[in-house]
Amino acid sequence: MASYKKLVANGYSRDIRSVAEIIDVPLTDPRPDEVLLKNHFGGVNASDLNISGGVYFSDGIFPFDLGCESIGEVIAVGEDVADFEVGDYAISPNLGSAFSEYLCRESEEFYKVPICTPGVMSLINAGVTASIGLDVVGEMGSDETVLVTAAAGSVGSWVVQLAKHAGNHVIGTCSTAEKGEQLKRLGCDRVVLYKDEDLGSVLSEEYPDGVDLVFEQVGQGTFDACVDNIAQKGRILICGFVSEYKSGPQEITSPRIYHKLLWKSASLRAFLFIDWPDHVPNHMDRNLQLIVDGIVDPLVDQTEFLGVEDAVEAVEFLHSGKNIGKVVLKY
Repeated sequence: MASYKKLVANGYSRDIRSVAEIIDVPLTDPRPDEVLLKNHFGGVNASDLNISGGVYFSDGIFPFDLGCESIGEVIAVGEDVADFEVGDYAISPNLGSAFSEYLCRESEEFYKVPICTPGVMSLINAGVTASIGLDVVGEMGSDETVLVTAAAGSVGSWVVQLAKHAGNHVIGTCSTAEKGEQLKRLGCDRVVLYKDEDLGSVLSEEYPDGVDLVFEQVGQGTFDACVDNIAQKGRILICGFVSEYKSGPQEITSPRIYHKLLWKSASLRAFLFIDWPDHVPNHMDRNLQLIVDGIVDPLVDQTEFLGVEDAVEAVEFLHSGKNIGKVVLKY
């Protein structure tokens, strides 16, 4: 019987290499309500360490599948499936998708797309996170000052473009001049190279009225600078805190945050897009159209990672901070 490879975890650890294992799985025909997808690209995400560490999305049963979204080609469909046919392209947005050569799941778990590219794949975990975060949770308007931290990553690059497209002044943080040039190309009005400039000083000196909307993904000192420089009635969105994904929570002794927020009527809002399921279909459709129309360039890192065998290396590469845009595994 034919088989395929996928990556699973045999325990919890933020060191994904220590718990990950490649296993062989029998390749079976789809059941009546299922679709069999041959993956072409798998998405690598910062949250892969939270998944392997058991921080979320796991029930404690081992082994469990690793990875998030993927995109590929339908190669077989069950007899009751009406919305897919062989040769269609589809995205799988669910856990266990990225680090597997094939997926066999109920048809409702896939989202049909017209083309199969890494950029199109990014419209879900990166694009939907960005658009629901900005529009629904952050209530973004126009003519606002929007700060995007980790702006050169897959989510950040979407946020920069969506915020600019809505008519806002966009500030983006990144680590290198090379990343900064990409952010300027995508629409950043001010790029802060955090290794060369102090974010808090830049904001207090150049934006004395504060920042209206912050899309925060870093944590630690970056988060503190955002809080200190939030505008009257400003909103801080917590999408992640990648600075603590490897090490775990950093203990801090300081005055409680409401001492800073109350006097500005500012708000702190944390979100995972899956908690807004009613908005996801419309945002997927809209984001796909933005790509097709050339309004959004889904930034994809050019470093090549091939097959399940390179999955752990790809995750570690992303967490090294060297990537520019979406890190992708190619099958």
